[in-house]
Amino acid sequence: MVFSSLEFVCVFLPVTFLLYYLIPSVSVQNALLIIASLLFYAYGEPVYILLLLLSTVFNYAMGRLVGAKPKKGLVAAAVVINLAFLGVFKYAGMFVETANGLFGLSLRIPDIRLPIGISFYTFQALSYVIDVYRGKAEAQKNYFHILLYISFFPQLIAGPIVKYHDISRQITHRKKDLSMMAEGLRRFILGLAKKVLISNVMATAADAIFALKLGQVNIITAWIGAASYMMQIYFDFSGYSDMAIGMGRMFGFSFLENFQYPYTAVSVQDFWRKWHISLSTWFKEYLYIPLGGNRKGKARTCVNKLVVFFCTGLWHGANWTFVIWGLFHGAFLLLEEVVPVRKLPKLLGHIYTLLVVSVGFVMFRADNVLYGLGMIGKLFAGFQFDAASMNIAVRQCTPLFLFVFLLAVAGSVPWIRRVRSESRAATAAGYAVSFGLLILCMLSLSGGSYNPFIYFRF
Repeated sequence: MVFSSLEFVCVFLPVTFLLYYLIPSVSVQNALLIIASLLFYAYGEPVYILLLLLSTVFNYAMGRLVGAKPKKGLVAAAVVINLAFLGVFKYAGMFVETANGLFGLSLRIPDIRLPIGISFYTFQALSYVIDVYRGKAEAQKNYFHILLYISFFPQLIAGPIVKYHDISRQITHRKKDLSMMAEGLRRFILGLAKKVLISNVMATAADAIFALKLGQVNIITAWIGAASYMMQIYFDFSGYSDMAIGMGRMFGFSFLENFQYPYTAVSVQDFWRKWHISLSTWFKEYLYIPLGGNRKGKARTCVNKLVVFFCTGLWHGANWTFVIWGLFHGAFLLLEEVVPVRKLPKLLGHIYTLLVVSVGFVMFRADNVLYGLGMIGKLFAGFQFDAASMNIAVRQCTPLFLFVFLLAVAGSVPWIRRVRSESRAATAAGYAVSFGLLILCMLSLSGGSYNPFIYFRF
């Protein structure tokens, strides 16, 4: 566990923010942020903070070595050791269990608790070493700058993944900007509202449906579950990204956007331009292009894309459901190379994309592959309309669920463009709305209705 939401919103963040703005020196501000970040992580992971520190020390040292001698062997060693570090703590149990099932073995499955945020901070550490090797960044001589880059608490445990070359200068050169701070605060509150007021309500229905036995699910219930989870995961993850980006701005950092209304996409390729942008661009920059990208013929391009989406799925968790989800998306990307999806009318392209994404998320949400396949089958062939099955479907459609679902649909499309205004009335109205959302969030959190962010377990 990390700080409870109320502890974070009411104590940790305000105290850290106040101390930060009382300090005039950037170097002392950095020291405060490092201390706050380590306390934040240690609160939930008192043992695994040592792994975080070990990762920062190792990658700092490798950066210095690669900077002095930019040899492929050194950067390859850094990549292998970082991935081995990630593999042991995240995938050891999955691979042993798979080997036992495939070969009839009885190997002991290691009981290793997953360190929070290990996928995120390992990829950030890798980006630093690779950036130094490529000459996109200089090897950092100050260890504490690397420690701050990797451990910075706003995006430490659930992203977005920040590449070193995008933020290196901001570590030492940033200014206190009142307008940036105010915009960051608004963005943080918006993200918190997405999570607490929308995602948590959608989670109630999604969790209830995905806990059912397949025999209890009909086509209506299956689609309610799929639609609920689509909204849950989007408002959960984009909400956290908004919070992280907002907190970054409050402390003078500018993080790149992680979502651009992905449910408005008109193809699967378009979807991945808008969904989890920091991960998709990371894989493009550090895996797809080094594999050869699309420069070595169509066959090699297809293989490269499948490798990337296999890794994308595996990155999300130690379960074959995630791998299948990744390959499912990769297969549709390959299909779009030969089928002219882009030439479809926008409405048809949009329907096609939402169908693919919703089916994929059913497998992503399922506890195991067989259950995921069974639920997907129910989406298209669950024609059982007995009283018990219909009663389950009707029970999910409470007035609160229906209202929030409609709110989620409205919030997932850019139907309201941000209007910038210099008027005091517009500014005051914006602050009033933000304050109202914050009050609603705190009332909801105080009632014990909080669910952990989905991506905390990745």
